[in-house]
Amino acid sequence: NSYMIYYNNFRYQWNLKKMTPVQYRNHLLKIA
Repeated sequence: NSYMIYYNNFRYQWNLKKMTPVQYRNHLLKIA
């Protein structure tokens, strides 16, 4: 369930392209 929330949020932010590559990488590190 939490994976679906993460996936939907990831796809949402990716489509908006609001994250810079650095922010995106830090985001993945926080989740991992």
